[in-house]
Amino acid sequence: MGEFRDKVVVISGGAGGMGTASAKKFLQDGAIVYLLDVNTETLETAEAKLAGLEGSVKTLTCDVSRIDQIENAVKTVDNNEGRIDVVINCAGIWVEGPSETMTEQMWNRTIDINLKGTFFMCSRAIPALEKTEGCIVNISSDAGLVGNSEAAIYCASKGGVTLVTKALAIELAPKGIRVNAVCPGDVMSPMLEAQAREYGGGDPEGYFRDLLSKYPQKDKARFTTVEEIAEAVYFLASPKVGAITGACLSVDFGITAGS
Repeated sequence: MGEFRDKVVVISGGAGGMGTASAKKFLQDGAIVYLLDVNTETLETAEAKLAGLEGSVKTLTCDVSRIDQIENAVKTVDNNEGRIDVVINCAGIWVEGPSETMTEQMWNRTIDINLKGTFFMCSRAIPALEKTEGCIVNISSDAGLVGNSEAAIYCASKGGVTLVTKALAIELAPKGIRVNAVCPGDVMSPMLEAQAREYGGGDPEGYFRDLLSKYPQKDKARFTTVEEIAEAVYFLASPKVGAITGACLSVDFGITAGS
């Protein structure tokens, strides 16, 4: 049994690809994992997929764009378990297109989920995390480190996550709380598949080929797996790396290395 046995891990976007993979990693270590997601049906599917692992998986329906729902979820976990040790913010959506075509609704929804949701999950968990000297791992993006063409709104949301991570790391260090981020490139997940269907012009495979053409691996390029992201999340959450806070770990095959 590992270092997270009986520790309480809260994962927003827990029914998504990265959320479920991260949950599996902590459950295998004996953790009590709460999956938070807006979609009850996908939560049930994720819970069934994770059943039978060493730890305990529980679910809560939560729309992270709603602060009242975040507060209720954090309060429920803390009341049920008496502690929160790790908060992982995986909830996120993608939007792309020429900036002149973007709408206020696209801006509001992307910022509300990706940035506001991440910040307030962190914010409302602080009192519980202070008691355990726990940690936060946010999912940012390569687009939170460099600009991507026709993705200005998404870049704004993830750039915000990157700097919120750094700011909170400094603010919360005296409380013993570490805050780090994983910055993935393209991750083969239901979100990327949906992205290719919506924005691929009827040619999802062509969309994928265009993304991979930008990778330094050239003909050997492939997308990151959700399991690789889970490994990075687990690493940053581990008390064995207690000196790491305020870090934004790129997991992107080097696509931001030259920027």
